[in-house]
Amino acid sequence: MTVNSRPITVSVKPYARLIDVLRNELDLTGTKEGCGVGECGACTVIIDDRNVNSCLVLAASMEGKEIITIEGLADEEKLHPLQDAFIKHNAVQCGFCTPGLLLSAKSLLDKNSKPTRDEIKVAISGNMCRCTGYEQVIDAIEEVGSKAKNDI
Repeated sequence: MTVNSRPITVSVKPYARLIDVLRNELDLTGTKEGCGVGECGACTVIIDDRNVNSCLVLAASMEGKEIITIEGLADEEKLHPLQDAFIKHNAVQCGFCTPGLLLSAKSLLDKNSKPTRDEIKVAISGNMCRCTGYEQVIDAIEEVGSKAKNDI
């Protein structure tokens, strides 16, 4: 598999979940486990251009797949525009849900560079946050969506 643009080979047990391999084998601890049953979205990653709850995915099924985790969102020199917007709009409180929200937002903007507020709400509906109330998150995503797609 490829993780954050790096080819990775790892041996896994047949029952190993992707989240566990990312966190425990690859030391990519930005992906968080909240509920462990695909309800909260804290463990969201992008697999082949689709946001997915990594707690529900068997790692063995990732052969040949392209995976992006929160660690792969920014480049080494600067934050991703979504990360900047989350900071600007105070869309980060405790931060536990932030990686999943950011990746759901990236997945949306990669498909629809200028989403409506309703489309943003639908795109992040699988991500639970107990701190911000979502308005700041939606504002941040909307701001980035209003910029040219090639800036994302």
